[in-house]
Amino acid sequence: MFINPVIISIFKILATILAALVAALVCVSLHTPLPWMIGPLLITATLSMLGLGTLSWAPFRNSGQWIIGAALGLYFTPEISALVISLWWIVILITAWSLAVGYLYGMWLFWFNASSFDKLDRPTTYFASLIGGASEMTLLAEREHARTDLVASAHSLRVLIVTISVPFAVQWMGWQGLDHHPTHTYQFNLQGLIFLILFTGIGGLIMKVLGRSNAWFIGSLIVSIVLATNEIELSSIPPVLTNAAQLLIGISLGVRFTPEFIRTAPRWLISVTIGTIFLIGMCVLASFSLSKLINLPLATIILATAPGGISEMAITAKVMQLGAAIVTTLQACRLIAVLLLAEPLFHTLKRFRIITK
Repeated sequence: MFINPVIISIFKILATILAALVAALVCVSLHTPLPWMIGPLLITATLSMLGLGTLSWAPFRNSGQWIIGAALGLYFTPEISALVISLWWIVILITAWSLAVGYLYGMWLFWFNASSFDKLDRPTTYFASLIGGASEMTLLAEREHARTDLVASAHSLRVLIVTISVPFAVQWMGWQGLDHHPTHTYQFNLQGLIFLILFTGIGGLIMKVLGRSNAWFIGSLIVSIVLATNEIELSSIPPVLTNAAQLLIGISLGVRFTPEFIRTAPRWLISVTIGTIFLIGMCVLASFSLSKLINLPLATIILATAPGGISEMAITAKVMQLGAAIVTTLQACRLIAVLLLAEPLFHTLKRFRIITK
């Protein structure tokens, strides 16, 4: 009997959400960190690797990023915004550090895998190792005729490892609620919430039209920051919405891990895992050094420098009350800087024959 493919897709989407919801509730009962994102991420990744037909719907993922962007922007009160601006020099240090350790990570990937790949080249390991967005780095790798499958898998696995390990480590160390700058309390207002969603949605749509990466997150975040900085208080965002957003983001990360992902180059995935642990260790060492220079909790600095995705680290900071505004800003600035510098730096290294085909 013929079944409409649309109906099958709808069933897969709903089944994936149901499984993610059950996993989230289990993690809540177990008191794990970020239960509404880590639970859905783990169950979706597991089911996806088993080939059980999980599916993430792009509008749902975009809605999750939209809500999280709007929620994080509310932290940017005038006081916090002034503090963030005063940390401009930290952005430069973090960006330079990210490029340096990323290059070392790329050398490791090439050294570990060169003997097992006939066509592995330095451009592939270079774009696989930079701490940037998976889609953006994969696109840059494609322009340079590198192995896009290896680049995409490296970034997906790195984000998965960091998203799971860092929140657990932060909770284990007891580093929750250390924010030196208490957040402003917004009152819930239904009409205000509707306007907040409308305005931030327009911001996301503009970024989408402009072709920006993470458009719904960045666009929503910018509009929310403008409102908070100018003390325009519309409404708080109810926890049920932020929890749902985390669940949808967790699903969108988990569906990347298909059976083909596991079957493709196990040695490559092992090297990425080892390299990611190296990046996390370097992040901790750099954070200890920075903590001597600025009056911020060590946990906040670790999240700001962590080699994970911007939304995942920002959510961690928000849920654990560890300077969400600072983490969001430093992660966003680093991401933008790395994306802008990745290709020019690559061509400079090629010109001096530091990177060769």
